[in-house]
Amino acid sequence: MPLVAAPDARTIALRLIEADGLASWVEGAPPGVRAWVEASGFGAGIGEVLALPGEAGIAGVLAGWGSARTRARDRFPLAAAAARLPAGRYVLDPGGVEIDAGLECLGWRLADYRFQRYRAGKPSTVELVCPPGVDLDRVETLARGAALAQDLINTPARDMGPEALEAAVAALAARHGAAFGVVRGGPALRAANLPMIEAVGAAATEAPRLLDLTWGRADAPKVTLVGKGVCFDTGGLDIKPSASMGLMKKDMGGAATAMGLAEIIMGLGLDIRLRLLVPAVENAISAAAMRPGDILPSRKGLTVEVNNTDAEGRLVLADALAVADEETPELIVSLATLTGAARVALGPDVPPFFTDDETLAADLAAASARVADPLWRLPFWAPYEPLIEPGIADLDNAPSGGMAGAITAALFLRRFVTASPHYLHLDIYGWTPAAKPARPKGGAFQAARALLALLEDRYCRT
Repeated sequence: MPLVAAPDARTIALRLIEADGLASWVEGAPPGVRAWVEASGFGAGIGEVLALPGEAGIAGVLAGWGSARTRARDRFPLAAAAARLPAGRYVLDPGGVEIDAGLECLGWRLADYRFQRYRAGKPSTVELVCPPGVDLDRVETLARGAALAQDLINTPARDMGPEALEAAVAALAARHGAAFGVVRGGPALRAANLPMIEAVGAAATEAPRLLDLTWGRADAPKVTLVGKGVCFDTGGLDIKPSASMGLMKKDMGGAATAMGLAEIIMGLGLDIRLRLLVPAVENAISAAAMRPGDILPSRKGLTVEVNNTDAEGRLVLADALAVADEETPELIVSLATLTGAARVALGPDVPPFFTDDETLAADLAAASARVADPLWRLPFWAPYEPLIEPGIADLDNAPSGGMAGAITAALFLRRFVTASPHYLHLDIYGWTPAAKPARPKGGAFQAARALLALLEDRYCRT
């Protein structure tokens, strides 16, 4: 559903109607319209639409806005209506309904996403005139970042391995005039002291690598995004069952989300010095694969016992976080499809975040609510630290017992950020299991808009 800048003679009024305001609206309507609405069964629920007949076709369309209770059950009610509208170009008429026009326009655009790499989709026949006061360029930039992430996540591993992910980051850098570098392959990773990235990707045909993008003024506030780029995860020698392997093309969802956010940051021209680090690997199986019980060195100097080769994401993130920490940026953010425990705790829609900074946590929670990009804080719970200390090495990548898995994974990552003043970790799912308004089934762009709002509030407001 595209947004357009200006109306024309063909526009159709799209009137929003709350459920508890429907009766009074119908009472004030002309007799013919009143009879039409009453006969239709239209109840003004979210997603309901009713075209009103006119002499030359459609005179207008009513779009249900539900109630405060039903709107709280999901996001983007305008997008719910958009999917059911007759073809045409619409002008929004909120009536007396209070809306966040910018947010609803974004939802309208996000609803237009189609993954078309392997099969062309039908073009949308519905357009919305961008309401006054809404920044159309900003909406389009946010939609472009979301689409980038969704396309990357939705692409199968055959076409989105470490080489393709490298090409995607290089193309992102080229679009925005950013610097780009890569450390690729076992010898280069060893020379660069990135042993855990090397170990995780050693069994794959495509070499493991660390991708590094930098953009912005050198003296602007430094923000580093670290995204997990496991392009496919078999589980390694601790192999996953086939049911668990089916969605593992999305295991680079952290990298894709960080890339989509970087696309938006650079597209909006935020005055920060951005760095994007993506350890890009495939966790495959061969004679070169790491083994359960192996002890790996790390860039930080900590040793790690590999008690489960399927807990590989935290290993590659750890080396990348150590690289990020050496530069002591203002803020380090890690994004990863990291643990099933996070999904058990909060489900697919609400990623947990972790930070020791109370102000940062409050700011992110407020930003999340404001932009309808839900997050929920979980603790860096220090009493669980012994669970990640195996005795034979400094750290254990997969503590036994199966409890608090999201927290112990976050605690593991925190050990690799010791110099930077602020660290934020997000354990995202990166997938929408069933289509919802503005969120088609498939790759999901989670947490990025909340992070964008946080960055703008902290570093870009005057």
